[in-house]
Order: sequence, then C-alpha cells, then structure tokens
Amino acid sequence: MRIGIIGIGGVGGYFGGKLARKYEHADEHEIIFVARGRHLKEIQKNGLTLFSLEGDGVVHPKVATDDPAEAGKFDLIFFATKSYSLESSAADYFSCVHDRSVVIPLLNGVNSAARLGRILPQATVLGGSVYIISHVEQPGVIRQEGGSCKLTFGTDDHASMQKFTYILDILLKAGITAELTDHISEVLWTKFLLMCPIGSLTAATGNTYGSIWADPALRKKAREMMMEVVAVAKARQVNLPDEAVDQAMSLIAGFGYNSKTSMQLDRENGRQMEIDALTAYLCGEGKSLGVPTPLHDELYDQLK
Repeated sequence: MRIGIIGIGGVGGYFGGKLARKYEHADEHEIIFVARGRHLKEIQKNGLTLFSLEGDGVVHPKVATDDPAEAGKFDLIFFATKSYSLESSAADYFSCVHDRSVVIPLLNGVNSAARLGRILPQATVLGGSVYIISHVEQPGVIRQEGGSCKLTFGTDDHASMQKFTYILDILLKAGITAELTDHISEVLWTKFLLMCPIGSLTAATGNTYGSIWADPALRKKAREMMMEVVAVAKARQVNLPDEAVDQAMSLIAGFGYNSKTSMQLDRENGRQMEIDALTAYLCGEGKSLGVPTPLHDELYDQLK
C-alpha cells in the first residue's frame, strides 16, 4: 500500500515519521512524504529527525518530494497542511488520487472532510482529529513537546466503519495511539469546542492559556464562547456531551501558564492564521443557522 503524508509539519512530521520508521524496511507499505523548500531538501538529504517524548531518531520515507508525478498514486492519504492551504494542496495532488483512495484530513476545524470531498470526489474521505503539540524546529527536524498524540478517524455511520479497520491496524503497528470511531462529528466538535474559542481569544488578546485561566473575567468569557460553539453544534444536529464544556475548561487549566495556541503564535509572528477554519467558520455557521455568536463575532472583527 502506498501511503502519502501531505504536509510534513508538526502533525504530519510526527505521525508520518512514526509510519516511516515502522515501514522503512518493509515491503508491505511505502511511505511518501510531500513537503517543500529547505525542509524537503533536508529530508531528502539526511532523513527526517524526530524528537519526541517517546524517543528520538532519524526516519527515511520511501520518497520525499514536492512533485505529484514523482509521488505517484496513493492508496491512503493523510492531509496535514494548514487549513488555508487545503484546497490548493488537494488540487495539486489530484492526479495522485484514484477511485479506491482513502483520504483522512488531520487539520484543525470541523469541515475539512467536506472541503476535501469537493476537490477529490473520486476518493473516500473520512474525518480525522489529532491531539498533539509539535512543530518544525528547523528544516528537517520535528519536535513533539506534548499532547496525547492520539489520532482518531472514522465516520458517523457504524455500518461502514468496519471497512476501515485495516487503516487502524497500519497505525497501531506503527506505535501510533489510534482509534476508529463511528461518531467522528462528535469527536471533531469536541476538539473544536476548545480550539475555536481559545484560539480566537488568545490570538485577539495576546493572553496565554494560563493568563486566561487566572483572570476570572477571561475565564468566564472563554466558557461563554464555548457555549456559543455548543449552540451551533446543536443546530447542526451534533449533540455534544453534557460535560463537554467542563472538560474543555479543565484542559485550559492543565496547560502551562505561558502556553500559547498555534493561532496566537501565528499572529505574533506575522504568519497567516487558520481563522478560516476556526473563528470565521463558527461565525458563518451561526449566521446561516440563525444562532447568535456575538463573542466570536467581536473577536473575528479584530482578527480578520
């Protein structure tokens, strides 16, 4: 099986690195990295160095490229690009997808599978979610610093779920903490419940996880923003567990005081933010569904 990882950043580098390490000398699976620039050149020359809490090492994919023709056809594809690059990346590698390909996005947000389905209608697109703190430390080097490193993927249809157990087997054999679910929408919105309000709030105000938790007014605002997410999810017929907000709030308390969201770091460093998949998406869905999202609307006006 030919397995492509498109985007070798913090997410793709960690999960792709573990796949490459496991199957580097195996004939059953070929791991192909899609990267670009100096990062790609370093991987091609020296392999990908992966520093993780589980151990360090250098891994070598079967192919590392930025050329769809060299990449060839993929049977299984993990998209780990930034949200704002998803459509363009999918279009670039359209020729690598066939009618039996399975595609799994590992991005922030809740609508990545729908977006990929529009660009790659010939493929089967599943939902995917990860919890990990990792980044490109320098070209050719990925450092994982925290998070459960869990990869959850699947559908909302129990009857079709069993068709994808082979993917779970590939991931588990590579030492990846993985789960196949038939409630992927709930999984995605549960993560979104934390990522959207806190990403928006930290990016707009410059506050860290810790300073939000330490400030009663900001802590209250974070909870109220989460309730806006719950309301939009419910309008979309995604019913989150009753304890979801309390659990998300407890996660804020668990981060280090100076920990920052990726959206906050992107704004501080003058990089493009994933506002399209987070703040803008929630505000747009709220408007179309008739669900008020005033707190997100306010922050979106600051961030857009």
